[in-house]
Amino acid sequence: MWVANTKLPIRVGARLLCFAAVWAACHSSQKTAPVSLAQTPAPAETPAPASRSFVVWDKQMVDLGAVKRGERRSLFYEFTNTSGEPVQIDIVDACECTRVDYPRGPVPPGQKGRLDVTFDSTEKEKAETIRITIVFKNTHANGLPRIEVLEYRFDIVP
Repeated sequence: MWVANTKLPIRVGARLLCFAAVWAACHSSQKTAPVSLAQTPAPAETPAPASRSFVVWDKQMVDLGAVKRGERRSLFYEFTNTSGEPVQIDIVDACECTRVDYPRGPVPPGQKGRLDVTFDSTEKEKAETIRITIVFKNTHANGLPRIEVLEYRFDIVP
C-alpha cells in the first residue's frame, strides 16, 4: 500500500512520520513543566492504564527527579503481550540522549518483554520530558502500524 501523493510504501511513510514526531519533541524549544528537585531513592513511576488490548505496560512515565549534568541513569519498561498473537517491535525511536535495548524477536501471547533505557544527561541544560516511540511490526486491522509512546522526565541540577 502506498501513502497518498508519495512514492513511499505506507510502512516507510509511517516510519518517517514517527521519526519526525520524535525528533520534533526532542528538539522542541517548548518549556516543560517544572519537576520537583526532591531527591528520591528510586524513580517515580506512573502505572499504565489497564484497559489496553494489545500490550499492557507496567508504567508509561518514569520521573527520574534531579539529575546532575553529565550523569547517566538507567530505567526500564516492561510490557505484557495481551493480543493473543506474537508481537514484535520494529522500531524504537527517542532523543539522541536515550539508548534503548529492546527484544528483537517476537514476544508470545501472555509473555513479557522489556525495554532497557539508558539516559545520558551530558548535553542537557534544563528539565525535559523525553518520549520513546515504539512501532510494532503488528498492524491494526486497517494496516496501519501499532505505535506506543512511553515517557520519562528529569530535572538538571548543578
